Amino acid sequence: MDGQHGAEILAVETLSQNWRPLRKYRLAYRRRDGRLQTLEREVYCNGPGAAVLPHDPGRRTVLLIRQYRLPAQLNGDPPRLIEACAGYVEPGEDPEEAIRREAEQELGCGLRDLRRAFTLYTSPGACAEKLHLFLARYDPAGRRGGGGLPQEGEDIEVLELPLEHAWSLVASGGIMDAKTVLLLQHLRLALGEGPCRAGEAEPS
Repeated sequence: MDGQHGAEILAVETLSQNWRPLRKYRLAYRRRDGRLQTLEREVYCNGPGAAVLPHDPGRRTVLLIRQYRLPAQLNGDPPRLIEACAGYVEPGEDPEEAIRREAEQELGCGLRDLRRAFTLYTSPGACAEKLHLFLARYDPAGRRGGGGLPQEGEDIEVLELPLEHAWSLVASGGIMDAKTVLLLQHLRLALGEGPCRAGEAEPS
């Protein structure tokens, strides 16, 4: 199926521009049967971003963070989510530069052997965020500081967990963040542990 043809944008209205813009678009969209349809969509223009899962292959540990997320609270879930380190790619940066900066600020460590895993849209029905995901190695002896930038409202707890424990948290609901689940599964596959689902027995 041809997915390359976009809609004609007829009008754009900025509804809010506090942190990242929220815009309303009116579109002329040609359906697959040839009929032309006018649509209205609201898009939160909050991209691009980058995320990383650092791991220590010798000790089979990963570095994650825990921080407050209002949407989780609004949905009735525990509001401090366990996530992979992530942040926005600022103008003039490439994703690799951005995630190295975020790892220093949030995790307090440098990254070694940074490797791109994949790039994806996080919620394409409503967000323009395009997220670049990476794996990397870290040296536990080189960790220092971290915790994010208080002036930006960040209050970040750094977690060093065995990979098996982190994966078990996916099964138990302790990790509910999509990018983090994907990176944990990708790391397990990269380590040759196979595509078993969360909750299945870990390989010996």
